[in-house]
Amino acid sequence: MTTEVRYFGPWDYVVFSVMLCVSAGIGLYYACTGGKQRTQKEFLMADKSMSIFPVAMSLLASFISAITVLGTPAEVYTDGTMFWNFVVPQTLTMLLVARLFVPAFYNLGLTSTYEYLEIRFSKPVRLLTTVVFMVNMLVYMGLVLYTPSLALNVVTGLTLWGSVAAVGVVCTFYTSLGGMKAVMWTDTFQVIVMVAGFLAVIIQGTIEAGGPARVWELNRQGKRLEFYNFDPDPRIRHSSWSIYVGGIFVWTSVYGVNQAQVQRYLSCPSVQHAKRALYCNIPGLALLLSFAVLGGMVMYARYYNCDPKTMGYIDNSDQMMPYFVMDILSKYPGMPGLFVACVFSGALSTMSSGLNALAAVALEDFVKLCFPNLSDERYTWISKCLAVFFGGLMILMAYIASFLGSVVQAAISLFGMAGGPMLGVFVLGMMFPCANKWGGLVGLICSFFITMWIGMGGIVWPRARWMPPVSTEGCPANGTNFTTTSAIFTSVTQFNITTPAGPADNGYPPEAVLYELSYVYLGAVATITCVVVGLVVSFATGSQDPSEIDPRLIIPFYDKLFCCLPNSWLRWLRCGVRHGEEDKEAEYIKIPTASDNPAFLPDDEEKGKKKTEVADFHHGYGAVSDESVTSF
Repeated sequence: MTTEVRYFGPWDYVVFSVMLCVSAGIGLYYACTGGKQRTQKEFLMADKSMSIFPVAMSLLASFISAITVLGTPAEVYTDGTMFWNFVVPQTLTMLLVARLFVPAFYNLGLTSTYEYLEIRFSKPVRLLTTVVFMVNMLVYMGLVLYTPSLALNVVTGLTLWGSVAAVGVVCTFYTSLGGMKAVMWTDTFQVIVMVAGFLAVIIQGTIEAGGPARVWELNRQGKRLEFYNFDPDPRIRHSSWSIYVGGIFVWTSVYGVNQAQVQRYLSCPSVQHAKRALYCNIPGLALLLSFAVLGGMVMYARYYNCDPKTMGYIDNSDQMMPYFVMDILSKYPGMPGLFVACVFSGALSTMSSGLNALAAVALEDFVKLCFPNLSDERYTWISKCLAVFFGGLMILMAYIASFLGSVVQAAISLFGMAGGPMLGVFVLGMMFPCANKWGGLVGLICSFFITMWIGMGGIVWPRARWMPPVSTEGCPANGTNFTTTSAIFTSVTQFNITTPAGPADNGYPPEAVLYELSYVYLGAVATITCVVVGLVVSFATGSQDPSEIDPRLIIPFYDKLFCCLPNSWLRWLRCGVRHGEEDKEAEYIKIPTASDNPAFLPDDEEKGKKKTEVADFHHGYGAVSDESVTSF
């Protein structure tokens, strides 16, 4: 085991540079071929021509960030394999999103998912949600860029700001030039690089540990093997209940209503293609998560009797994986460079998806509201400039993150706290036709407040928790740092999993009992709060008449869940929403169909499309003649 920093060699820089050049080359290729990204439809929606494979790979890569590549193996090393159970809620979420959310957004034909909130509720709800999404996405992308750069700088000697600048500029370059097509195909390439990096680490680490059986036995002896824990205590960080229940809310907020993901569904030529891309994403997510968990197990098998953090060889858990890689792969020229390419591939895929989503949201939710009559070519240029602008902000946020210190973890938690309230307001609008605009606004605000209160309280008043033991018995005597060792064991050994210390034991305020809630439950708390408060406020202020709502705005939940029931029963369950009914007379609808948005039409259909005549517009409703109401 190494006890000193081993720096990158020339071949490592070559491998890392090749990854960046290929990513930039893909963007340049799509900027110079096809329609050359001259229209909104091509730049933001990839001409709705993407096949299932790149869409599935892009969905997979978008939220498998560099933080995941570095953090998940470190999580398994310190806390065990319980994290692998997230495969279950991820799978259920994919099925749920494919059946409910994908048809809804695809048939509405929206570029920004937050347009729905203005149509269903009001403009303040839309703008509030949009601003929260943009701020959190920028903060998260800055951290995704800075955190791995810092970890790799400390452990491998890779230039900190050189890597930040190079990766940030390359990402902005290919996203602004190549649009959605470049983003998806670079994501596909980057997934391949991530798989190669994980395999290199797992194979070499397993060989040096003595084989798979040895790795498994060492993890068993070290109490790292835990695949189920049905203790209902909501304070347990990762239990089967928190992962299965809370995880569904977390991943539905990511894959169901997040702009970066929905935009990929809409780039498919049909709803069926979008659904298949999601289904193909299931084994990909399971595979990558399994690789990350195996990486953590192999890493523990390497350091089971000499913990690098306890000995002071590294400063924090983010540096565990780079330290491990340099320890086992530095003797092979170019292999550490492959792992660094793996880490930054995760960063690039997340950042490019975020830049494209931010450009689309800013264009639709702000630019078009202020300048509604510009040409399509002008809007396309503006969206490219927005991508460059947000790329600059991303690099600036990475610079700001260097001054945050311990607040970095708080900022990452804030990103997760925002997903639950946004999911809640979409669920309120799509599944509860009686909810009105006041219910949507008040429910959203209350949900944000409660989630931020609990989440930030858990950061300000942290609680000690049980962790599996670590050992320093096999460490070299001349490298021992007993000061660090003593501090770690004092904070861990005085607690155990069955009798955790309560907040009162540390002078915590009475309400701090809420702060002990597992972070995985925050999404569920936020969603339920938004729906309950929204419904109460809606009934108190006069609920929405479901018969006046365009059925395309409401997910036909009961029709899909109880499809075998008689139609008379289903009509009662629809609460007055006109699902399955076609009315040739004038109907009050809030939004055109997907075919009425030129950005969502194939070229041949767009040329022959007859525009709908809107007779009036009042309070968000348009009286449209000769328009049949389309059900899902």
